[in-house]
Amino acid sequence: MPTIFTRIIQGELPGRFVWRDDDVVAFLTIEPFSTGHTLVVPRAEIDHWIDMPAELNARVFEVARVVGQAMQRAFSPTRVGLLIAGEEVPHAHVHVIGFDSIAQLSFAAADRNATAEQLDAAADALRHALVELGHDPAH
Repeated sequence: MPTIFTRIIQGELPGRFVWRDDDVVAFLTIEPFSTGHTLVVPRAEIDHWIDMPAELNARVFEVARVVGQAMQRAFSPTRVGLLIAGEEVPHAHVHVIGFDSIAQLSFAAADRNATAEQLDAAADALRHALVELGHDPAH
């Protein structure tokens, strides 16, 4: 049975994509810890990040780095952090989260009431920043 992420990647469920390539996608979470909170996900259904082939792992982290640079440009957080938990969805993924306080790097900080307008604006800002940084985020 496909994971919820596979269903988003395949277009069965909506997603606010900021990056797509042959191996990796990045889209906003619907319960962000901070503005622009993005999930970087391999297209391949791999349950645990430590089981990703080295080349795919490197690609996931490279996309996370680039998305983090765009996040820094778009939203100016104090830092951009990564979180790998893997408990909530059995499909490897990396959370890219801009933060001003370490308390924001917690599932307790999730905004369960983020509006579509807020999420759309954040996705637009990230895509714009990616283009400014010289990337073609959705090819």
